[in-house]
Amino acid sequence: MTLPQWFSIATLAGMMVLFLWGKFRYDITAVIALLVALGLGIVKPADAFSGFSDDIVIIVGSALVLSAAVQRSGIIELAMGFLSRRLTRISSQLTVLTASVGVASGLIKNVGALAMLMPAAFQMAKKSDTSPSIFLMPMAFASLLGGLMTLVGTSPNIIVSRVREDLTGEPFGMFDYLPTGLGLLIVGLVFLRFAYRLLPGDRRAAPTMGEALNISGYVTEATVPENSAACGETIADFLERHHNEVAITTVLRDGRRGAVHPGMALREGDVLILSGDPHELERVISRDKLVLTGGDKESGEEGDQDHIGVIEAVVTTDSVLIGRTAGRLLMRERFGIHLIAVSRADEHLMSKPGQVVLQAGDVIVLQGPLELLPLRLKQLGALPLAQRDIRLGMSRRGWLPVLILGVAMLATATGLVPVATAFFAAAALVVITGALPVNEAYEAIEWPILIMLAALIPVSGSLESTGASDVLASGLAELARFLPAWGAVALILVAAMIVTPFLNNAATVLVMAPIAAGFANTLGYRPEAFLIATAVGAGCDFLTPIGHQCNTLVFGPGGYKFSDYARLGAPLSLLVVLVGTPLILLVWPL
Repeated sequence: MTLPQWFSIATLAGMMVLFLWGKFRYDITAVIALLVALGLGIVKPADAFSGFSDDIVIIVGSALVLSAAVQRSGIIELAMGFLSRRLTRISSQLTVLTASVGVASGLIKNVGALAMLMPAAFQMAKKSDTSPSIFLMPMAFASLLGGLMTLVGTSPNIIVSRVREDLTGEPFGMFDYLPTGLGLLIVGLVFLRFAYRLLPGDRRAAPTMGEALNISGYVTEATVPENSAACGETIADFLERHHNEVAITTVLRDGRRGAVHPGMALREGDVLILSGDPHELERVISRDKLVLTGGDKESGEEGDQDHIGVIEAVVTTDSVLIGRTAGRLLMRERFGIHLIAVSRADEHLMSKPGQVVLQAGDVIVLQGPLELLPLRLKQLGALPLAQRDIRLGMSRRGWLPVLILGVAMLATATGLVPVATAFFAAAALVVITGALPVNEAYEAIEWPILIMLAALIPVSGSLESTGASDVLASGLAELARFLPAWGAVALILVAAMIVTPFLNNAATVLVMAPIAAGFANTLGYRPEAFLIATAVGAGCDFLTPIGHQCNTLVFGPGGYKFSDYARLGAPLSLLVVLVGTPLILLVWPL
């Protein structure tokens, strides 16, 4: 081996040690590896930043934006609500999520299926009062297994099909992978149902300051419009349909306060004083198309969501709000902002937010132009609280982000548009159409993950540029000559699994597939079993967060450490080898 080849292997080995040590955050470790590679000359300065333009970076970033848009729409929340209320055990919830993402990954690109269903994992975790990390990594692994079932499920299958066509003149068909992939998916789902306990239970994304807030007793005011599902419904039915997650404290009809009782039927024009958690209030108002009094629907600002914001603030002891109501202060007319909700510790408010006499310590939710809110808070003597995801008073776009994501996935499945292009265009469209405000789009992107990917791509590429990958592949070829046919198939599968964390899965197939075909030729066998083994191994990176974008996609949101992947992934990898080898030989006889 040449000196550059040794340098390349040593750099990657040192990087893995740093990842496992955990002394530096993962993006800093990747930057260190890039600097070392530059210093040793195995990465040229001209190639140092090529990773920032790589498709994987675009796919991961765009998928995070699309996932946030789908989550904001509430569609997945609505779809999974029925199941989450009936599946109370974590193992049952996990099975539904992993099976859903696994099957979907066979029909569309696995990273797209995972991005679409990640919001459901967060919803179920919230309902179960558990960490989303229990669901996210198993879902990522299930998406990898599901992608093995069809030609379009994952990139290695497409590349292997092209290699077979070069060798035999006949490519693999869309469902030639199904018997092997489906068998591995079923085995994997059974394993994940029980083995998720191998994951540490305390993993979760780093909390924001806003998550430390426990303010839930807000009161807000909304009007029942003509097209609302609440029209003609009794209060009891309304509350039951929303699972008693909010309360109706007062009903104002024709300007008069009516007695609230379960049998009272709601009518068009009724003004409801609702109380509850701000997230549940937002969900109920959005789902029933209620008109939030004082909100953007009244002010005509609904189409300008990028400039309209919502903020929580506390009334200070020297505030001009003390002893006054928002209506008396003419807050909307004088200050151009709206008071849409009020919360007071240890007290259930019954009046409209605009008629509540404010006190020091009250927590208020204000809506208005983003450029005005800081100045208005200062003028009013209200102290902004730590940022929290409050969407009360913000519009939803319903099915639009789901439709955009569906079109993008259909375009990639049919080969009409490359994955990176389709996902980037879809992410841009959800922002352009207002389905996701620009500021929320930027907040949804896990920037440290993108930095890690961009830094590691040229470092991993040094294996190919220095020829180190060819040297390693030749060594495997020599070893396989002394093995029986099933042993050679297993070796190819294991080798692809080992290599793919360092190269991306497509590069792994490009390197390993010719070697697999050479094995078959040397042993006098047909190449199909060896090529399928290559695709399975390259598509099953369960050991690191960097070998496949699905693993990377859940790394930050799950709050995982680098070593967590091996805890669950190592036994699953062994299971894939033990089950996959005979299954491949059964489907593709030598």
